Amino acid sequence: MRVFNTLTRAKEEFIPIDKNEVKIYACGPTVYNFIHIGNARPLCVFDVLRKYLEYRGYNVKFVQNFTDVDDKIIKRANEEGLTFSEVSEKYIKEFWTDAKGLNFKEATHHPKATENIDEIIEIINTLIEKGYAYEVNGDVYYRALKFNGYGKLSHQPIDDLQSGARIAVDDIKENPLDFALWKAAKEGEPYWESPWGKGRPGWHIECSAMNRKYLGETIDIHCGGQDLIFPHHENEIAQSEAANGAPFSKYWMHNGYINVDNVKMSKSLGNFKTVREIADVYGYEVIRYFLISSHYRSPINYSLEIIEQCKSALERLYTCRESLDFAIKNAADIADDEELIKTIESRKEQFITAMDDDLNTADGLAAIFDLVKDINTKILDKEVSKNVCELAAKIFDELCGVLGILYNRKSNDLDSEIEALIEQRQIARKNKDWATADKIRDDLKAQGIILKDTPNGVTWTKE
Repeated sequence: MRVFNTLTRAKEEFIPIDKNEVKIYACGPTVYNFIHIGNARPLCVFDVLRKYLEYRGYNVKFVQNFTDVDDKIIKRANEEGLTFSEVSEKYIKEFWTDAKGLNFKEATHHPKATENIDEIIEIINTLIEKGYAYEVNGDVYYRALKFNGYGKLSHQPIDDLQSGARIAVDDIKENPLDFALWKAAKEGEPYWESPWGKGRPGWHIECSAMNRKYLGETIDIHCGGQDLIFPHHENEIAQSEAANGAPFSKYWMHNGYINVDNVKMSKSLGNFKTVREIADVYGYEVIRYFLISSHYRSPINYSLEIIEQCKSALERLYTCRESLDFAIKNAADIADDEELIKTIESRKEQFITAMDDDLNTADGLAAIFDLVKDINTKILDKEVSKNVCELAAKIFDELCGVLGILYNRKSNDLDSEIEALIEQRQIARKNKDWATADKIRDDLKAQGIILKDTPNGVTWTKE
């Protein structure tokens, strides 16, 4: 497998540090609101990464954090007359509603910033002792220019970074690029005791502390949205490598932005979409399909037309899979078609080739739809063995499972009344009683049962 490494700006062969375990850290949400589709893209994309690595036989240790204390959380708490912890717990609960709806596999660990204050203070102390950080009036700042590799992830020269930095007249930092590790408590804000007085951690330091605690000093993959490259991930590298004296992450993977009707999604433009509001109309699975339908590094455009296309694509997959169940049940007692077996198995190799090329989910989906075409033209309309039908179903389920789709399959068990109606219709057709057969078809359609006559018998789907 090859992945595009943001650090080197090149595709590299993926070679885990420990052949027995892959360590992945994914930056999680700041929990002050419902997650939007921009938050959901890395959630789904890197869930696929984890599932694919596990599919290929790796043991994956996956950590995703919650930032549960932050300026935005404190502001929301003041607006709603709640404590910061009540706000964060409320939106962590809402996060899980959406994450489970999107078929996100729970991480090995989901640590919270507030649960790791001791670890955060320990790293800050180390950075002060090594001369990488300094304290001013209860605030602690990181000396960005002291770290020789600063800017290596974002590939920005220090001069450019400095020219883009802003410093207020009353700023107490030594340099505009210096960033907060610890913030002295203001009136009415939550705080923890520290060697520098009452305060709370800065945003960047929490991920360095949780990375080290749950995964160690050096990890395999650090991932997140493209917007986190600078300053968040750049600052994580500076903190962690200065404190630990070791490389922070071997590979860095970042997903692209989301546009809405071809305009970058932004709260200031009022065009951002929450997962919940889209799911209320289309369901969660359509959102997941949409988010993995393009290569993860490419920008992706949200529009109602595209969501409708994703809905139709999913329906095609469900229809094929349900028809395959019927084919298995009614398969002919004949010899296996060896050429057809080779064709079906080739789709699995096609899928793996795509996913090995920097997690190309778009081409992975293309392999699944090629398999659907094979099933529709070479299995459903012909007499084939049960073994071939079951092989097609097995590979179909494997590949969809890696992408985390087709997780809402309904039971194919019809109640006895409907089964009896289908049987009556078959008898009517045999007796050329077309009026009765058509009436039964129409009655079933009114109940949401759609019948399709094939050379192998009747298949059905639920609307």
